[in-house]
Parts: sequence; structure tokens; C-alpha cells
Amino acid sequence: MKQLHLRASYFVLRTFNIISLLIVFVACNSDPRPRPKGYFNIDFPEKKYVLFDEPGYPYTFEYPVYSKVLKDSTFFEAKAENPYWVNLDFPDFAGRMHISYKTIGGTNKFDVLVQDAFKMTSKHSLKATSIDEIPVKGGAGVNGFIFDVGGNAATGKQFFVTDSARHFLRGALYFDATPNYDSIKPVEQFLYKDMQHLIETLKWRN
Repeated sequence: MKQLHLRASYFVLRTFNIISLLIVFVACNSDPRPRPKGYFNIDFPEKKYVLFDEPGYPYTFEYPVYSKVLKDSTFFEAKAENPYWVNLDFPDFAGRMHISYKTIGGTNKFDVLVQDAFKMTSKHSLKATSIDEIPVKGGAGVNGFIFDVGGNAATGKQFFVTDSARHFLRGALYFDATPNYDSIKPVEQFLYKDMQHLIETLKWRN
């Protein structure tokens, strides 16, 4: 009986030692570095577009079916200069593209409008890590710039397009969330293509 008891004790001790060695081995081979924060996987909808062609508006363009065009009477704290300011809302992404329009002439001098567009973008330079100015060209009389703002700026994508004679249209993409470039980057890049499509399909009404 005593010999059996010793064998049982030896077996328990040996098993404990093996388990201890396995724990040490796993601990030594695990990566101690902190893991980066993960973000939810987003299922993006198919790219399909419809035409915005409201009577009386000085422009038309195509916009995605997963967005809504809403008339905007104000731009943040400022009152809309004319009835042709609209918001392109993306409810599934908590995003909004503010689109403002101005007729060139009178107090709206072309050079001043262009300068103001660059100034409004530069206001984000405190939070931005970079600002790229990308020339864009759409259809007839549609030329301008897209501003690609890097970092945690309030808006990472802005643009203006004009025919340099009568029409001037500006857009800026915002999200209803605390600016965090890492988390909103996939959505921003997805909607950036819609911004490019809007510019490519934009047409002026003379």
C-alpha cells in the first residue's frame, strides 16, 4: 500500500511539473506587446447613383442612392446666401456633405471666392498632419481642387469647382463623430469616391 501511495504521489508531482513547464513555455513565447484597437467591419453598399435635377437649381449632379439631398437654409452658424445650398446626408455612416453655391459677380469676385476656399481649408491646419491640393476636372466648365486633409481634422475631404465666369460650388464632408482618422478612414475613402463622382457628373445650367 505504501509503495502504491508513493507511485501516486510521484505521478501527481510529475504531472504538475509538466503543466508548469507548459505554462512557462506558452508565457515566454507569447507576444507581450499591446494589441492595437480594432474597429467594426463595415459592409458597404453597392455604388449606384441617381440624378439630382431640381427645377430652378443652377446645377445638376449624380449622387448615391444611399444618401439624401436636403435643402440647407444655414451653414453651421451662417445663413445660406441663396436657396441653392444643399446637404448630401449619409444616414448609415453619420456623414454629411455640405454643398454651397455662389454666383460669380458683384461682391462675389472670382479671385476672392477662390482665396476664401483655400483659407477655409487652411483653418484645419492646427489638427491636420498634411493638406494636399489635388486639381480636378469634370465636364465642360467644371474645374477646381479637392483638398485632402490628413490627421484628425473636422473634415478630411473638401473641394471647390467653378467655370471661372458665373458658377462657384464648394463641398465639404463631415462626420457626426469625434474626429479620429483611423476609425473613419474606411468610410471617408468610400464616400470620397462619391465626391469624385459628383464632380465628374456636375453640369451647370446657364
